[in-house]
Amino acid sequence: MEVREVALAAGESYELRLTGRGARGYVWTWQVTGDADAVSVSEAVPAPAQVVPGASVERSYLVRGRCPGGRARIRFAQIRPPYPDEAPYDEFVLEVEVTAAP
Repeated sequence: MEVREVALAAGESYELRLTGRGARGYVWTWQVTGDADAVSVSEAVPAPAQVVPGASVERSYLVRGRCPGGRARIRFAQIRPPYPDEAPYDEFVLEVEVTAAP
């Protein structure tokens, strides 16, 4: 599991790219802990592309700083929804500190 730390100003965004495995039934989910109101997370709309069937597709997520002084921990987990008790295939943690806008 990789852990990354970033500092964002309020209103600033950070793009996180994670390798998808949708062809194998895996999806990325996320959970925000700490100051959950300090950040927002959304999945970026991918640009249309030629994808070979069965190939891994990169997924992109936008994390935006909202409340200065907040600290949040976002845990991304790659799971297969039909098997909720199965351990995640992959995990990624993003530690975010939100600062005042410059």
